[in-house]
Amino acid sequence: MKAIRIEQQGHPVTPNIRFVDDHPDPVVNPGELLVKTEASALNHLDLWVGRGLPGAESFPRISGSDGCGRVVEVGDGVPEDWMGRRVMINAAVPADQVPFPDQDPAFPVLHMIGETLPGCHAEFFKVPATNAICIGDRDPIQAAAYGLTHLTAWRMLITRSALQSGQWVLIPGIGGGLALAALNIAQHLGCRTIVTSRHQWKLDRACELGAHHAILDEGDDWSRHVRQITGKRGVDVCVESVGQAIHGSVLQSLCRGGIMVTCGTTTGPTASTDLMRIFWNQLAIIGSTMGDMDEFRQSTALFKSGALVPVIDRVIDAPEGAAAWERLECGDQFGKIVLNWA
Repeated sequence: MKAIRIEQQGHPVTPNIRFVDDHPDPVVNPGELLVKTEASALNHLDLWVGRGLPGAESFPRISGSDGCGRVVEVGDGVPEDWMGRRVMINAAVPADQVPFPDQDPAFPVLHMIGETLPGCHAEFFKVPATNAICIGDRDPIQAAAYGLTHLTAWRMLITRSALQSGQWVLIPGIGGGLALAALNIAQHLGCRTIVTSRHQWKLDRACELGAHHAILDEGDDWSRHVRQITGKRGVDVCVESVGQAIHGSVLQSLCRGGIMVTCGTTTGPTASTDLMRIFWNQLAIIGSTMGDMDEFRQSTALFKSGALVPVIDRVIDAPEGAAAWERLECGDQFGKIVLNWA
């Protein structure tokens, strides 16, 4: 089959991206669907896999945790009425074996399609039927762009932070898929939003999308601007995926009882913190990773109804896939980069 492969580990990743037409076809196991890909989308995970992650050290490999297409084969135990349906996927697959007998089912061990499992950047991909949702005639380009980022943002805001209408939400690093998904959901819930970026043009675009306030990040502490905007109060929730470069600014931007919910560390995982501020202001720092199928159905329902649509930076034909990695690696995108396999 045709596929976009990461041929070897390296940093930068882009020189190691190859489009091939002779990759072995997937073998469908019991309980799985084989999907003919119509569209797949990139995430920062595609870069991390190329740079080397535990459990994903063998190369060449196919990444891609967002995919949409039509079911062309079903494994044993899967009803035939899946055939021909257009599906999008939740790439977070619970492990078959729980390593600890008292493991909390709300926090399962996960395997990721596109990380430890073969991904969606190929002519065909496979997925457990339990991790797929039928989307009817919804646009496959939009579906591929929507899945993982909106699921992750949904869990961060709804499940982990219990976000309420009217609250203040801070979204640093606007322009990436996760940050824009968080903006999408926060606005849908009627929250007041503040975004930051190192690029004025990204702030301008975010304001066009409805962000209420924008702060240019020039490398200094910008929490005083957040305080000014909120009448010295601070924000209720910060959706954080930037990491150590802005940790101090985020803590100082939270109101009493505020929540920093984090799902990533693009600038590094090691941050100096302020424990006194955390306990005195009763702040919460919460980790969040992907989401389960209940959360996926909830977030995807808003896409299927047309209430939420993803922001797409550009669509690139699959044979030109290296250009997608190059754009993501340079950080020039605003929204999701989608590969067209149709």
